[in-house]
Amino acid sequence: MSAPTLVILAAGMASRYGSMKQTEGFGPNGETIMEYSIYDAIRAGFGKVVFIIREEFAEPFKNIFEPKLNGKIETAYVYQSLDKFTNHYPTPTDRKKPWGTAHALLCTKGVVNEPFAVINADDYYGVDAFKQAFDFLTITCSEKTYCILGYELSNTLSDNGTVSRGVCTLDNESYLTNINERTKIFRTASGQIVFEEAGVETPLAEDTRVSMNFMCFAPGFIDLCEHEFALFLEKQGQELKSEFFIPLVAGRFAELELGKVKVIATQAKWFGVTYKEDAPGVKASIDQLVAGQVYPTHLW
Repeated sequence: MSAPTLVILAAGMASRYGSMKQTEGFGPNGETIMEYSIYDAIRAGFGKVVFIIREEFAEPFKNIFEPKLNGKIETAYVYQSLDKFTNHYPTPTDRKKPWGTAHALLCTKGVVNEPFAVINADDYYGVDAFKQAFDFLTITCSEKTYCILGYELSNTLSDNGTVSRGVCTLDNESYLTNINERTKIFRTASGQIVFEEAGVETPLAEDTRVSMNFMCFAPGFIDLCEHEFALFLEKQGQELKSEFFIPLVAGRFAELELGKVKVIATQAKWFGVTYKEDAPGVKASIDQLVAGQVYPTHLW
């Protein structure tokens, strides 16, 4: 059995952050957040990393990563663009936003043919999460059993604005029964975590399990993304800001009873760069991990 692959979502437009945050350096020697994820994946036993990027960023992106990763892990690059896998569907001419994370994953069709984990480029997930993902992918994963790394909601908030999270509903055995993408979650002045929708604030428990887009699948999930993307285009393809999210497809997998999605709890504390103001906190968090010898000062 081949070693699992790590797929990194790095094609987003970084609209809220205001720059190409995926390649911004935060470590002592300018390491990006995703380099710590790749380092953790290599330590855990992953055999390949596939970067999903926009083609116009390909050259500067490869110039950063190829010298560092050469000889350490196999690399591949996939380009996300609005015309891919649309089957001649007429894309709105003034749409600029990519189709979303599940479409990005669909762009890996034919490149990823083994069990894989998928993560965001700009989120830090923690050493333990990669160990758990590797164990799941090499022992339990099948076309009938996928998993989501479930983070405690209180460990995933930003001090600088609202966040989007896939809010998971679980059964008694920690399998997913439902997942809702909540795009405006924050802590109120009174300390309560809520999500806001249509002007209404709804409370969420501190220990609610949420998806941070760290998920583990067998390659058949990419085919399901293709099937569901066609349905998405029919329903929402003319909306300029509609997005086709991975958690939505994972939720459909459960709803259609194609199999089960295990939510593996992790107590890891997330950090990431949703907003420009998050950057100093990310740098401080990485400095602390280096000081605690979780990572070497020179990652490569």
